[in-house]
Amino acid sequence: MIKKMAAGNWKMNGMLDSLKEIERLQAAHSNSKIDIVICPPAPLLLPARKKAPDLLIGAQDCHQEVSGAHTGDVSASLLKDVGAAAVIIGHSERRQAHAESSALIKEKATAALNAGLTAIICIGETLEQRQAEETLPVLKDQLEKSLPETATAQNTVVAYEPVWAIGTGLVAEPAQIGEAHRFCRAQITKQLGAKAANMRLLYGGSVKAANAAEIFKIDCVDGALVGGASLRFEDFSPIIEALETA
Repeated sequence: MIKKMAAGNWKMNGMLDSLKEIERLQAAHSNSKIDIVICPPAPLLLPARKKAPDLLIGAQDCHQEVSGAHTGDVSASLLKDVGAAAVIIGHSERRQAHAESSALIKEKATAALNAGLTAIICIGETLEQRQAEETLPVLKDQLEKSLPETATAQNTVVAYEPVWAIGTGLVAEPAQIGEAHRFCRAQITKQLGAKAANMRLLYGGSVKAANAAEIFKIDCVDGALVGGASLRFEDFSPIIEALETA
């Protein structure tokens, strides 16, 4: 059975003392029926694994090569070795600030799958693309170029994050979210066949306790990739509860 997923992306936030937040999450949701993933900065991966062995710990990026002369980069196999279960690939901040192409994201996702990690692959349109009514063509292009052929519903998750809604306080309308998620479901099934028909589709973009329940009612939304609201127990726990009861 494929569970719904609440994933928290801490981005470049958090210190060792911040791990008390995930200890509280583990205590409150130890028997959760959904997958709870916390993605802290890389130096916190191993201590996070030790602090919360019942939660899934994920990384925020990986290199496409297994090893080599890549100063400052981290391989998927090393992430797996220190206890990571998943890795975010192709977040819009990586696509924009690091000029990562969909082709590179596919290579990274392939490396993640080969290492035994769950790949959480991010896609989404900019405000300019949304206003130009290019959202669905953009999503189609990103899915076609970012998803490895070996992706299945068991090893891959797709997170739809409209770039204009990330960290802005803006949230896509339910109709916009539903349209994008239904399109992604159809496109993924067309690309990869029955093995990917139930691939989890997360929504990301200023998800918080106040709007989570409404978002989780939308067709084809299987959870959320949460940014700032995942940093504190008081903010993230209600989102998890909303998904558990959706």
